[in-house]
Amino acid sequence: MVLQVLDLVGIFVFGITGALVGVRKKLDVFGIQVLALVTGLGGGFIRDVLIGQTPPAALRDWRYLAVPIAAGLLTFFLHPGIGRVERLVNIFDAAGLALFCVTGALKAIEFGLSPISAALLGTLSGIGGGVLRDVLSGRVPVVLRSEIYATPALLGAAIVVIASALEYHALWVPIAAAVVCFAIRLLAIRRGWNAPLPRNP
Repeated sequence: MVLQVLDLVGIFVFGITGALVGVRKKLDVFGIQVLALVTGLGGGFIRDVLIGQTPPAALRDWRYLAVPIAAGLLTFFLHPGIGRVERLVNIFDAAGLALFCVTGALKAIEFGLSPISAALLGTLSGIGGGVLRDVLSGRVPVVLRSEIYATPALLGAAIVVIASALEYHALWVPIAAAVVCFAIRLLAIRRGWNAPLPRNP
């Protein structure tokens, strides 16, 4: 139940980021909904297919479709001034990244993946929806820019995986892992932390 609730919250938060990007790109209500759905469900689709849980949860449970649709409609009608949208995208994207890296890792552990595989799948769950959103909206995916993006997701997933390997299953562990990922991602944005770039010849 906890895993499902976190999953749905992550979908809602990522759905808002997709819808906000649609608002920024001046898309109509349909385009905004498409970005909300793709962003909210993309990481989960990738995760479920890779662990062999087919059809994916979004196709078996109506709530997984209703949540990003609700997020898209809410954003369409209540979005703030366009000048603040990019800042909100970054905040909600960091929150979605944090939630999905944790739920992805937990689900991978539940399906018996090795610790390293579970951490990688958690990271992929976190970045997948954002990559699809950016590609569809004509932006260079955040994970391919110099900003630190995948690293916080990997760290959050690793905390969950290490705790599980030590057979420590307290509820605060995934919460703490999500908070760590969220905080590092926001600090990276605020302070301009970048991944290393190749030297100019």
